[in-house]
Amino acid sequence: MAGESGTAEAAEATDIALSRHDLREVTAFAAACAEEVLAVFEADRPDDGRPREAIDAAREFARGGARGKRLRDTAWAALKAAKEADTPAAQEVARAAMAAAGAAYLHPLAKATQVKHILGAAAHAARAAELVAGDDRTVGAEGVVRAARRATPAVVDVLGRYPAAPGGGGRVGELTRALDAHLRP
Repeated sequence: MAGESGTAEAAEATDIALSRHDLREVTAFAAACAEEVLAVFEADRPDDGRPREAIDAAREFARGGARGKRLRDTAWAALKAAKEADTPAAQEVARAAMAAAGAAYLHPLAKATQVKHILGAAAHAARAAELVAGDDRTVGAEGVVRAARRATPAVVDVLGRYPAAPGGGGRVGELTRALDAHLRP
């Protein structure tokens, strides 16, 4: 019996259709969002190329590259760079880069948490811009609008297959939900 209910739960959770093209579109969007604020990290830690490498790996995948070890390794390295960054803004940039590389691993699970794979890089980038501007929330709102303009119809289509972004997540969660609401009809 336990195996049967586990199988039923798995079938319910995997009802999103995702193609390789969908994953590439989402990853290209995420990489572009993260790249917008990369200079903030590089000004803080000019000798640390880990976030740039994560964005480059994401772009490579988006252009037809493999979804494999390089993406995973650069995502983890960008996360480590976030922990080592000197300023909160630089930390958010590194998280945006990590999210860009991680976007390639969007799962076909009908769970709100998967929306972070689609919109996380944009939300972290918007938060980084806010922090650079002295925690000015209007700057974050402008970042959300820029990200919404950057989202291709393919990204909006993929987002629409998932439930709305989940609650929580502090300010980055708020920015994620704002972008999610902006992109949904």
